[in-house]
Amino acid sequence: MIKILQYGEGNFLRTFVDAYFDCLNKEAGEKKYEVHIVKPIPFGTLDAFADQNNRYHTVLRGAVDGKPVELVHTIDVVAQAIDPFADDAPYYALARDPELAIIVSNTTEAGICFSEKDDIGGFAEITYPAKLTRLLLERWRAGLPGVHLLPVELIDSNADVLADCVEKYIDLWQLPEEFRRWNAQQNHYCNTLVDRIVSGHPRTPELKAHLTGLIGEEDALCSVGEPFGLWAVENKGNVAALLCEGVHDIEVVLTDDILYYKKRKVRVLNGSHTNLVPAGLLHGAVTVYDCLTDEKLRRFVQDTLTEEINPFVSDDLAATAAFAASVTDRFGNPYLDHQLTSIALNSISKWKARVLPTFKDYFAARGMLPRRLTIGFAYLMALYASVYKTADGYAADVPGRTVALQDDAAYLEYFTAGGSIAGFMADTAVWGEDLTAIPGFADAVAAHVAAIRRGEELL
Repeated sequence: MIKILQYGEGNFLRTFVDAYFDCLNKEAGEKKYEVHIVKPIPFGTLDAFADQNNRYHTVLRGAVDGKPVELVHTIDVVAQAIDPFADDAPYYALARDPELAIIVSNTTEAGICFSEKDDIGGFAEITYPAKLTRLLLERWRAGLPGVHLLPVELIDSNADVLADCVEKYIDLWQLPEEFRRWNAQQNHYCNTLVDRIVSGHPRTPELKAHLTGLIGEEDALCSVGEPFGLWAVENKGNVAALLCEGVHDIEVVLTDDILYYKKRKVRVLNGSHTNLVPAGLLHGAVTVYDCLTDEKLRRFVQDTLTEEINPFVSDDLAATAAFAASVTDRFGNPYLDHQLTSIALNSISKWKARVLPTFKDYFAARGMLPRRLTIGFAYLMALYASVYKTADGYAADVPGRTVALQDDAAYLEYFTAGGSIAGFMADTAVWGEDLTAIPGFADAVAAHVAAIRRGEELL
């Protein structure tokens, strides 16, 4: 048995990683893989997993060979869903399990970080890498071999960053040098790239009823995604014996050049997503499909890709353009109820990771601001500058509705306290650099935000 510890119970992991391992089990006709889900933060509940005996369905909706499809898959690869904040015994039992071979995580771009404030005796309040370090320490103490770590967070060199954080906790907590050597020699941190659009649980009564009819039963964990799926994994250690390449619900590629896949996906798909969302919200769109059926928003996406993103991915512009064309087709999938508010989660860290590198490449090459990426950033700042507190958190008013904004509380508090956009752009703790140092950027953003507030059209 190959056991996978999975930090995160969200829609993406269940419709991507879990669907892959479930498919491998069904192809083999036996249960070779088990996924053990661990809730990474105190918030939320795992009741639905208990109610459904860890069984759920995915529905892949889109086009295959030009024909619309709705593919229903029953997923029963999940062995248990653990809440370590309520009971950490099964969590640490996994650390001591000889069959544990893979650790997967999806804690968003902001999740892989280091904090000097983290105490080795803490748990709920410490970062994911700190929790991971404690888990690995428990495994080392049990005298067991290392594991393969496959983070799917959308940051450059995600596994390398995670490994660096673990090293920092070894220093901070003054852990044994023997443990440091074990971690470096026996744990294989594999950088990865994931690509599948997942809209998650159906939100409208009509879609819920439709999917219930397709599935044949009620499913509180049902998740909707597109048929396309790609998981590029850095070929390290013994990962080739643990994963099967080829198409198994998703396509898995083991590669020595993960950076190509990473850069292409993050900049083209995720970057264009992130640049579009604030503009879409402030134009009254609800889903990505709404944006792609709006002439101005669709042209905004396509022109941003063609003129400002694609030229800075690789020397093979034709291959990038072909991938970008497939991306816009996927964005226009009428089946995917991909809410803009879902993509807007943690927009600041997403813009920094997904858009800023392209922005800087364009500026360095052309000596001028990328017009559409600048406009997209201005819409983002206009949205955040309008945030206000509610009983449940933070919100902003957009045409026709009020939307919740979820991001680092410090960012949202900054704007609710009346902080300026220029001051936020200049904060190196937020961006890793002073964005106002980019010639003309702050002035352009200020002018665009003023125009947005006057109701003027920028697209």
